[in-house]
Amino acid sequence: MSVYDQLKALNIELPPVAVPAAAYVPFVQSGNLVFLSGHIAKKDGKVWAGQLGKNITTVEGQQAARAVAIDLMGTLHAAVGDLNKVKRIVKVMSLVNSTGDFTEQHLVTNGCSELLGQVFGPQVGAHARSAFGVAQIPMGACVEIEMIAEIG
Repeated sequence: MSVYDQLKALNIELPPVAVPAAAYVPFVQSGNLVFLSGHIAKKDGKVWAGQLGKNITTVEGQQAARAVAIDLMGTLHAAVGDLNKVKRIVKVMSLVNSTGDFTEQHLVTNGCSELLGQVFGPQVGAHARSAFGVAQIPMGACVEIEMIAEIG
């Protein structure tokens, strides 16, 4: 099954590339690697603001991370023209806006990782990963994720 068939089966429509909010570009390709800038969580087209451990639950954080994964795939599509060219999702780095005593950043980030695995399959979608708790993210977003992908 192609990546686009899988997206359709999951009822996912890829968004266009978001306009950067500061002095950076959404992606850079170097050789066969595509580096995607951090994407912040959005809900209904607006920043999904909040802090895990304060006013956002782990389940809501997983939903936010899943939403970020969809945005990342939209940007990756724009970068490479065809998601079926993706040979491997290499690395995901997740920043979770969380209180000092919140310790489930890894579970929040699963919202992104699990969707990438569903869409790309275990051979392509399984990736290395880091998940960090941070004191704040731009615009108060609850989650920000960046990604590195290899294309064939």
